[in-house]
Amino acid sequence: MRQPSTSPGGPITRVPGMPALLTMSALGFSGYALLLPVAPLWAVHGGAGSGGAGLVNAVLMLATVLTQTTMPTALRRIGWRPTMVAGVLLLGLPSALFVLTDALGWLLALSAVRGMGFAVLTVCGSSAVAALVDGPRHGRAIGVYGLSIAVPQLLLVPGSAWIAESLDFPVVFALGALPVLAVPAAAALGGRLQRITADDDHEAEDAAPGRAGWRVLLGLILPSLVLLAVTTPGGALLTFAPQFAGSAALAAVGLLGFTAATALSRWAVGGPADRYGPRVFLAPLLVLCAGGLGVCAWAIADGGTHGAALVLGMTVVGLAYGSLQNLTLVEAFAAVPRRSHPTASAVWNIGFDAGTGLGSLVVGFVAAGASFAAGLTTTAAVCVLAAAVVLVVGRPARRTA
Repeated sequence: MRQPSTSPGGPITRVPGMPALLTMSALGFSGYALLLPVAPLWAVHGGAGSGGAGLVNAVLMLATVLTQTTMPTALRRIGWRPTMVAGVLLLGLPSALFVLTDALGWLLALSAVRGMGFAVLTVCGSSAVAALVDGPRHGRAIGVYGLSIAVPQLLLVPGSAWIAESLDFPVVFALGALPVLAVPAAAALGGRLQRITADDDHEAEDAAPGRAGWRVLLGLILPSLVLLAVTTPGGALLTFAPQFAGSAALAAVGLLGFTAATALSRWAVGGPADRYGPRVFLAPLLVLCAGGLGVCAWAIADGGTHGAALVLGMTVVGLAYGSLQNLTLVEAFAAVPRRSHPTASAVWNIGFDAGTGLGSLVVGFVAAGASFAAGLTTTAAVCVLAAAVVLVVGRPARRTA
């Protein structure tokens, strides 16, 4: 089996293939982030109500999750290069087509196509990290990769609506086609990954699918549980902060603290994860997340809003949210054989997107019957329960070859 060509002392960013990966990810997630708040606004511009506008991103994420389930098979049968090139095109080209119509039906169809491309980008991106960089440096590599994802979202999610309102919607749609510029990077990266993983593909074909498949899925239960526990409140904060903050300005500051903490912590935790292993950090960070959620719940209880406490709580949740994204992916890769890394990546990404959607659903449902404070308290309890499970499971996963 061909191993990743890395130098233990060299910078992660100079590992062959990493510059192409970071370029592809930054351009791809820029296109994704620009349309995330603007596509629903465009639907409202076309006469859709709030329900129709909400469907735009719901269809995007549904198509993403459904396509993610097919990615290990697609990579094995079609190959890395054509799959990745198709992915950035599917994500970028429909963005430019939004300018042609604001009819809801067409917007939903375009969003579904974009979701298919986004699924390719997410699964291939995290799989590529594991293929390019040796296991002892997965934490640092995932941290650098996480920055290429988080920085575009930090800058563009808050700014895209302003661009649409101050300049015009077509400007955002044109910028949303940035993933198309990633085609050369995707082709170069795909070719390298095809060479690296060729032997792994032969091993996967020869392996007994039944038992091996179940062992892989069992190894991914714990990181998936932790990821689900932390992305549920993360999705709730991203969705409902403008509603429970009481003012647009306070919501913006809180989300800035949340997203900035997410970006920095996802990068910073990489080194400690490589040195001590990811498992030792999972339970403490879940408890930290629960504490931050408790502060947020207190800040918005009884109909009032304590602004400083809310921003502090959201920032603390962001620290745990970003750190656990890195750590659970490292844990997932460590729990399965190298040939199963695409499967681990697909399961991780499905858990991330499912948790984000679940946060909106659960907290929205609880808030409708009680309050947003009760909804956040519920997600805090889930984090504490997940921390207890981690402590009971105990022994860290061993890296497998």
